[in-house]
Order: sequence, then C-alpha cells, then structure tokens
Amino acid sequence: MAVSDARRAHEGRTWLITGVSSGFGRELAQQLLERGDRVVGTVRRPDAVADLAARHPETFRVEALDVTDTAAVRAVVDRSFAELGRVDVVVSNAGYGLFGAAEELSDDQVERILDTNLLGSIQLIRAALLHLRAQGGGRIVQISSYGGQVAFAGNSLYHATKWGIEGFCESVAQEVAPFGIGVTIVEPGGARTRFRYGSAQVATPMPAYEGTPAHAFQRMLDPKNGLAPGDAARMAARIIESVDQEPAPLRLVLGSQALASMIAALRRRIEGFEAQRDLAASTDFPADE
Repeated sequence: MAVSDARRAHEGRTWLITGVSSGFGRELAQQLLERGDRVVGTVRRPDAVADLAARHPETFRVEALDVTDTAAVRAVVDRSFAELGRVDVVVSNAGYGLFGAAEELSDDQVERILDTNLLGSIQLIRAALLHLRAQGGGRIVQISSYGGQVAFAGNSLYHATKWGIEGFCESVAQEVAPFGIGVTIVEPGGARTRFRYGSAQVATPMPAYEGTPAHAFQRMLDPKNGLAPGDAARMAARIIESVDQEPAPLRLVLGSQALASMIAALRRRIEGFEAQRDLAASTDFPADE
C-alpha cells in the first residue's frame, strides 16, 4: 500500500532537482536538506555545491548533468529511482535567460536555449514518468516564469521555451492524473538571483535596434536601476509547500508584480478573442449543412 502524502511529508520526501548550483534550485535544495529531506541535485560542476555536500553527506546526492544530453538525463533519473527506492518529487529547474532581438541571436544561441530550457525539461519529465507510474504516484514541478504567459520584446527565445514547456506540462498533467501523478507549473516573477544578475546571456547588439523596445531589457539587467522584487528564499518555500496540496495546483504564481502582469495580459487576450466571435463563426458550415 502506498504511503499517504501526509505521512510521507512527516517522514521526509526524496526530491530530484535539476540545476541546484544557484537560484531557485539552490534555495530549494538548502531548505529541503535543512528540514531533513533527501535531495538528488544535478549540476554542471559538482564543486559548485561542495558546501552542501559537506554539510549533508547522508541526504544530499550530487549528479553531474548537462540536461541537453538526453541519454545522460535518462541515466540519472533511472539511477536515482533504482538506488533510492523512491523519488517523491521531480523538479525541472535547470535553465537560463537569453536576451536580445530575434535577429540578433546566433543560431547556436537559439539551439542551445531550446535544447536546455525546453527539450531538457521535456526529456527529464518523460524519463521520470515510467518510474512515477510504477511507484503509484508522485509530483512533477516545472519551473517556468510569468514569461510563460506574458511576452516582452527582446525575450523571444526565452518566451518560446517557457510558453512551450507550459503547453507540454498542461497536457501531461491531464495524461498522468489517473496514475496519481500531479503536475505543477511554477510561474515566478523577477527575483534577486543569478538568473537576472549573473547568468543571463545577451546577444551581440545590432545598431538598428538601439533605442527600440528590443533593448529595454538592458535597464532591467543593471542592478543600479533597482533590484527585482522577488525573494528567492520565500519563493522556494512556497514551492515546497505546494507539494502538500491535493490536488496539485496546475499553476503557482509567485510575486505580486508577476500576477498583475499576467492578469492584465490574459484580459487583453480574452478581449481580442471576444472581438472575433463573428469572424470565427463565419468559417463554420451553416447549421443546416
């Protein structure tokens, strides 16, 4: 008989989290380890989490992983479930930001962010599903962004990855619900992490785009213009708490600024759809045909 979620939470869960060297992944790992949960954390450079490994040698397992390597993703997932017996929560967190007008981006930059943010997340989730079904359930948490619902100039490829993974996860959530697997898409707003102030990649600028909306992101990336409002530690705490909710929330919005932006964007979208009622209906066969 499967252990109840309430009892499992009390005993401590086992988590598999990609990208734990910084940002939300690091915050999640730290908070979970401090409360006694087990964590398998993936990183590109194991030395980046040497301090966590030293403090939690019994409960923190480090795996070197590049999520663009599908065979390696499957190997890490398979090994984690096989050797730990059960993984309760799989957190797809690895990813980064890429800024610049679509025309400014190189082919390598386009392919790399799609391989990392979108395909890497898809393959991680696909690899985990077999094991989650076999153990009778579990939870998948996909770290997205409010940029998975709202789009800004100069962020086209980042938005492509986040809008894409949200559609994938919303569909998968319906597919796996009968097996007791919950899926949550996390949509944080701007936070004071290395994602914005350190790891963000910027395309080589073209003079043609100077002074246009495509370069508005330059102000956002400069800390001298004000820091992001989001507290990564508080956001990580809310993500952890969401795993106790039944049923799993499909979306978890973190940050008042993010929520306001998303509601405004969705209202504009709905207004645009409603204005097309007659146009949409004009393409249907008449009722009597």
